[in-house]
Amino acid sequence: MPQSEALSRARPASSGALNLYGIQAIYRFEMARWIRTLGQSLFSPVLSTSLYFIVFGSAIGSRMGSIGDVSYGAFIVPGLIMLSILTESVSNASFGIYMPRWAGTIYELLSAPVSALEAVCGYVGAAATKSVVIGLVILVTARVFVDYEVQNWPVMLLFLVLTSVSFCLFGFILGVLADGFEKLQIVPMLILTPLTFLGGTFYSITMLPQPWQTIALFNPIVYLISGFRWAFFADAADVNIGLSLAAISVFLVICLSAVWWIFKTGYRLKN
Repeated sequence: MPQSEALSRARPASSGALNLYGIQAIYRFEMARWIRTLGQSLFSPVLSTSLYFIVFGSAIGSRMGSIGDVSYGAFIVPGLIMLSILTESVSNASFGIYMPRWAGTIYELLSAPVSALEAVCGYVGAAATKSVVIGLVILVTARVFVDYEVQNWPVMLLFLVLTSVSFCLFGFILGVLADGFEKLQIVPMLILTPLTFLGGTFYSITMLPQPWQTIALFNPIVYLISGFRWAFFADAADVNIGLSLAAISVFLVICLSAVWWIFKTGYRLKN
């Protein structure tokens, strides 16, 4: 069913209750679009990450010493998963909201009986689902190249979901602010990817000399990668797990506030 028809059939939400039909319409539309381009949307990031595992995990990693009690190949698994999750979350969410703006179908959404919260649940929920699926597929694929164990599955899944949702919200904001397709890639390519590479994806920040160790702590991505790595190897984390949870929680609240303000004011949605 086309998104416009599904939204037109969305039932008005009752007082205090979410319009689940409207959320489902947006969610299913976005997931269907993702499935139509599955080769690019899923297999491409998995293949790219697999090449990292081959080069750094198997080839170079077999010639490098362990970091603490963890082999180098296993050590980079959480970092590479985070690298893919952050990039894909931002790209999927930004493209998902930019396309309706570009095509003009955003007015159908704004005029439908769907609240701002419900629209965000649909778009961000679909984008986050894609990111979580990609992360889990990469997690399974990594077993082909390196031997590792997840010590704390609840914390791993918590960080996976929180990170996906937070950066999908961030991508949603970028999609609203962007005024061209090329600008959708500026932040992921020029800011997010470099920060991720410098955030401990391939190394522990404790390996850096001073003052670079202290400077690295100002990189917010360090806390995300460290928290995710803690779920795999608690002794290999660079910062306290509590700080990592606090960092991703604060970022989530900031992004939620920004998205709420965008829908409340109609900023760059109604013009």
